[in-house]
Amino acid sequence: MQEIEYAAPRTLDEALAALAGSSGARPFAGGTDMLVQMRSSAPREQRLVDVKRIPELGSIALDAKGLRLGAAVSCWEISQHKGMREAYPGLVEAAELIGSIQIQGRASVGGNLCNASPAADSVPALIAVGAVCAIAGPAGRRDLPVEQFVTGPGTTALRRGELLVELVVPAAVPASADAYLRFIPRGEMDIAVVGAGVSVTLDAQGNCSAACVALGAVGPTAFAVPAAAQALVGTRLDDAALEAAAAAARDAARPIDDKRGTVSYRRTVAGVLTSRAARIAADRARQRRN
Repeated sequence: MQEIEYAAPRTLDEALAALAGSSGARPFAGGTDMLVQMRSSAPREQRLVDVKRIPELGSIALDAKGLRLGAAVSCWEISQHKGMREAYPGLVEAAELIGSIQIQGRASVGGNLCNASPAADSVPALIAVGAVCAIAGPAGRRDLPVEQFVTGPGTTALRRGELLVELVVPAAVPASADAYLRFIPRGEMDIAVVGAGVSVTLDAQGNCSAACVALGAVGPTAFAVPAAAQALVGTRLDDAALEAAAAAARDAARPIDDKRGTVSYRRTVAGVLTSRAARIAADRARQRRN
């Protein structure tokens, strides 16, 4: 039986020291993905570093500058945070779709991102709101847009000894809003066949002045679709604009054929979800504008 060390640091410096002390060290927050992976194959980890006790990783700070979401904050905490629900409803929607209620008590958006599944619900939602990863490591701190953080299925841009500390989201302007939708074969607790995150901003005349569309589960990583966003900008987010965005999403999708859906089917669903999520985000933005 392989012996695995367990460390539970209470400061960021202690966590970085624990990660640097072993080539097989791995950080974890809820462990909901990691424990399954360790049981399904021979563990590669020699040391597990539990980061849930570190204040910077377990806090939610929301003010006029935006959101700083600790990487270890549980999905349940996010779902109960009134300020986040009002400012970033799409991001909260994504967090509420990660596993069951029991899983959400442990799982975190930061962990969902670091697990680097192409179908992770949080990633398109984070891209849609312009989230940036704040990373700490032996060489100091650095920032990286969420879209660049996941480099492939199961792989991230984290270097040896580095740790995702928090996710930084720009402040939501008064006439902006986001939304996240996914399609799954079952009613709940399933993996997305397609996920779509959309954010929009309206100008004083009610036209869309800015937008972001992001897709998940239709490529090796979640990604933004600039053509879909551009189809929305300058419009009143009417049916024609929503269909143009849907068409751009279909064109950008690069899914695979598997038991969960065909390439053609997933592309179609990508367009449908993009249109629906954009409509929801638009309705929310109009309500804020009024």
